[in-house]
Amino acid sequence: MYKAAQMSLWQGRLDEVEGELGCRWYQKVQPYQPEQPEGVAILGFASDEGVKRNLGRVGAKAGPAAIRKVLANQAWHMAKPVYDAGDVSCDDEALLTAQQELAEQIDRVMQDGHFPLVLGGGHEIGFASWQGINRFAQRQAQSPRVGIVNLDAHFDLRDYSEKGSSGTPFKQVAEQCDEQGTEFLYCCLGVAEGANTPALFQRADRLNVSYRLDEDMGVAQLSQTQQQLAEFIERCDWIYLTIDIDVLPAAVAPGVSAPAARGVELEVVEALVKQIKASGKLRLADLAELNPELDIDQHTARTAARLAYLIARA
Repeated sequence: MYKAAQMSLWQGRLDEVEGELGCRWYQKVQPYQPEQPEGVAILGFASDEGVKRNLGRVGAKAGPAAIRKVLANQAWHMAKPVYDAGDVSCDDEALLTAQQELAEQIDRVMQDGHFPLVLGGGHEIGFASWQGINRFAQRQAQSPRVGIVNLDAHFDLRDYSEKGSSGTPFKQVAEQCDEQGTEFLYCCLGVAEGANTPALFQRADRLNVSYRLDEDMGVAQLSQTQQQLAEFIERCDWIYLTIDIDVLPAAVAPGVSAPAARGVELEVVEALVKQIKASGKLRLADLAELNPELDIDQHTARTAARLAYLIARA
């Protein structure tokens, strides 16, 4: 289920004449090992079992490799080292086991002092990522308040009977918070009203979720969105950022399970990511729902790689 880094994915253009200043990511990314200098640890979650259960279009399990391939040829402007810490894959019905394995890997790299950047995969990644940061948080001398910021067209608060899916991760998180007696701190920005039932809006209200509709997140409304985000961040000690690529307009991100009719402009998404980073509270980030099978000329993969680059760069 867990596989070490496949460094063969890291290939790109060679600019020998430029020397060190001509380096690209593939020349700098190292395989993850214990006791390396503090940096960014990339993990992949090759799963779309949750998407299948949620009746979505499968193919997101190829997302981690697709993002790595685009990142590989990006120019190197990093201040800290970047490590490839491998992938957790999910086959058939073993989703919960895969989520637990990813949580363990996230916890491991955080214990080693690194920032985990996780590449999905369906948004079932959300429950795994939160479990990872929660494990790490619960071992601190004073447990921090961990807040989730989800840039997404969907709440992902669906109810379920037995099995979780890509539509249930934050409902699962809320239940686990209730079980362990911690506050459920959740902010969902970019919600598409037509893609979420009244039951989901009622659940969000009942769980005291801070949310904002996509129609209220234009460039002209950025300051209001940033104020809402700032108020949420103030309530948290640590932030886990999760970006569902379907929050972006379909023209920018066609390669997702559920393309957005409207979406939130990339300019706005990037401004919010920068705001979260500037808070000094960001401890974990993931990208979800890239489906290379549905992509057009790598448009979505390139956008996902750009966001990964923005998150990783100091």
